[in-house]
Amino acid sequence: MEQRDRTGIATFFASEPMAVGRVTTLSEGEAHHARVRRVAIGDRLRLVDGAGGVGFGNVVKLGKAQAMVDIDLLDRIEPLPVIHLMVPIADRDRMLLVGEKATELSAFSWRPVMWRRSRDVSPRGEGMSFQTRLRARMVGALTQCGGAWLPVIHPDAPPDRAVAACPAGTRWLLDKEGEPAPSMHIAAPITLAIGPEGGLEPGERTELLASGFIPVTLAPLTLRFDTAAIAALGIVRAALSAAVERSRG
Repeated sequence: MEQRDRTGIATFFASEPMAVGRVTTLSEGEAHHARVRRVAIGDRLRLVDGAGGVGFGNVVKLGKAQAMVDIDLLDRIEPLPVIHLMVPIADRDRMLLVGEKATELSAFSWRPVMWRRSRDVSPRGEGMSFQTRLRARMVGALTQCGGAWLPVIHPDAPPDRAVAACPAGTRWLLDKEGEPAPSMHIAAPITLAIGPEGGLEPGERTELLASGFIPVTLAPLTLRFDTAAIAALGIVRAALSAAVERSRG
């Protein structure tokens, strides 16, 4: 059990099920990362599966196309208080950045929304090929931040479908005209809705408000979607973590 807490253990992503006494084969990409990090046979690794599973074991084989780890310890990490993220389909690179930070801040889900003004963006992050890139970036962030959960990536959706699929719980719409975030009660599960560059159309905003979204502002400024998403995630995660600590005390 002492080995579980060693800070020097490198973390890699396991794309296949892990079990104690079973040798887990890492992907070609993860094997490449292992070589770059100068991992050697016999080294101890930490593996995560993105669904709460955390395994520990020693490298028994390392080649150009694969690495194999003999698992001898397996944990399951419960998710942190749930934050859902509704992001605008927007500039690809900035969406990838938000995806990385959403993983580091342990967002539970990622739902991309094709707002009307999203269609004016080019090149924008949409479709299955983009989701593949996004997941790869999330995996990279997960193995570096020490987390155990990847955000659930939902398909692209128009606003009406995205709102209909929104889980129950607290709902925030990031809006310059809203109530200041520090004055708001924050409770999980919570959904954060971020509009596109240029803002929501009046009808879209009305639909969100009618569906229980509360306008909340982070600053008396117009923030770009990536800044708003990352800042809101940080504020909400910090508040929820503090609430957990208070409940334990």
